[in-house]
Amino acid sequence: MIQKAFKFRLYPTEQQKEFLSKQFGAVRFVYNRFLANRKDEYLNNKKSLNYYDDAKNLTELKSKDGYEWLYDINSQTLQASLRNLEVAYQNFFKKRAKFPRFHSKKNKQCIKIPQFFKIEDEKLFIPKLKDGIEIRQHRPITGKTVSCFISKTSTDKYFVSILCETDIEQLEKQDDIVGIDLGIKYLIVSSDGNKVENPKFYRQMEKKLAYEQRQLSKKQLGSNNRNKQRKEVAKINEYIANSRNDYLHKISKMLIDENQVIIAESLSVKNMMSNHCLAKSIGDASWGELLRQLEYKSNWYGRTFYQIDKFFPSSKTCNNCQFVLDDLPLAVREWDCPKCKQHNDRDENAALNIRDKGVKDLNLCGIGMLSHSKQKLVEAPTLKLGRRSKKPSALC
Repeated sequence: MIQKAFKFRLYPTEQQKEFLSKQFGAVRFVYNRFLANRKDEYLNNKKSLNYYDDAKNLTELKSKDGYEWLYDINSQTLQASLRNLEVAYQNFFKKRAKFPRFHSKKNKQCIKIPQFFKIEDEKLFIPKLKDGIEIRQHRPITGKTVSCFISKTSTDKYFVSILCETDIEQLEKQDDIVGIDLGIKYLIVSSDGNKVENPKFYRQMEKKLAYEQRQLSKKQLGSNNRNKQRKEVAKINEYIANSRNDYLHKISKMLIDENQVIIAESLSVKNMMSNHCLAKSIGDASWGELLRQLEYKSNWYGRTFYQIDKFFPSSKTCNNCQFVLDDLPLAVREWDCPKCKQHNDRDENAALNIRDKGVKDLNLCGIGMLSHSKQKLVEAPTLKLGRRSKKPSALC
């Protein structure tokens, strides 16, 4: 059983939008208030509060004068906000994130409804709301529902994400193993010779986005015209994000469908973004998101996804004789091996080395191969390791 989310568009009425706005505001109020309480308690008394302290204080807060309106909000939704605050603190203590910050209504709004929601007659029914919200359910929901999240984007669109526990049918086993080298000119260069173009969605819209942002900077703060222009900028950013995400999902699914084992480099994208000359292009390519999709889809569909050590010199090593160059500037895209005289394409050579290094690490040439979790040995299929001329995909 795995957890999978199903996201659908919502079309609330004006009264329902007002109701949801109150829900968003209450969740934001509770989060910010108890974040401030935790900070004050630690500064004044050197005491750290936890979720249970906050939940007790929330119950007492509801009974105070001026806070009766909190009874109009789903209690489990408010408790979920306190859970989010607790998770934010835990992430900070474990050095996975920065210290929690106060939430703003200018950012994306979201509420969690853990229980007592349902979809009937193309409408979503949630607690405290009598009428159902119209939903565009474009695909069936499978599995047992766990919770739902209602969100509002900066372009004033409403969505619901239904989290379910479900089983996913495993794909038919393949005999192919592929190494992939991620780049900027080509998003992916694979060890079988295929190259996937990088559409550079941000670069395509960069001039238009810059123009709309200049117009936004000229609008008076707090005016209706500024709010309208803010939405224009948000629409462009949303279009870029949606286009990139759709493309990455298609690429990752293509790799999962066609290969049994996918091997890639373990990239430190955050550190690479510190290079101001390449940061914009690296962010536009979204390598981290592509690797994340390959990892969880491999677990879903019974594939093996492996990442080699990020310090392995895949580009500087000749795949034919294993000679390693002392230096290979980024501008050099092709080079001749001083030892065996083979002419190497930088990206294709790197993809072959990544594949061979992954094969060695996973011990695929032996009697079995390690699974992605490295906790069990599974039967190894007969894998084709040579260069092949595979039929290009429509996306290549």
